[in-house]
Parts: sequence; structure tokens; C-alpha cells
Amino acid sequence: MKQQLNSFVTWCRRYISVTFIIVLAFVFFVLFFNDNSVMHSFELNQRINELELEISENEDTLQHYRKLNRALNTDAETMERIVRENYHMQRPSEDVYIVE
Repeated sequence: MKQQLNSFVTWCRRYISVTFIIVLAFVFFVLFFNDNSVMHSFELNQRINELELEISENEDTLQHYRKLNRALNTDAETMERIVRENYHMQRPSEDVYIVE
């Protein structure tokens, strides 16, 4: 048992130096405890993917409203339909009943 321990200590002295331990500690610190750590980078990439998905969903909504805006600017019948449906407006000779 004591010979194995001496053999291990001899091996450690031969192959592991103080410089190696310092470099290993620095790499460990950079990978796990720094602001640019692996876990932090993974979280940031996940957040970027969520935001890109949200942007694509909002782009679809934006295109819908741009199309509706063009229709409102060019077509009087569309404007009248939207105003009647959303704002419950009426002509002077009409009665409007709102059923929900």
C-alpha cells in the first residue's frame, strides 16, 4: 500500500506542476464561473432563440395589420365594415343592437 502511494506521489511530481494546476484552475474558472461561462452562454442562446420566435410571430401580425391598413386607405366598403364591427357605429336611420 505504501509503495503504491509513493508511486502515485512520484508520478504526480513528475507530470503535474504548479503551472499546470494554475492553468487548469484558470480554465475551470473561465468555463464555469466567469460572465462568459458555458452555462451563461447556453442560457443566452436559449433566450435569443425565444426572442427570434417571438419576432417571427410578431412579423406575421404586423403583415396582417399592414394589409388591413392598406385596405382601409383604399377601400371605403372595408373601412365601413371595420368601423361598424369594431366601434359599433351606425347611420342616422339605423338601430344597432349589440349581442355578446
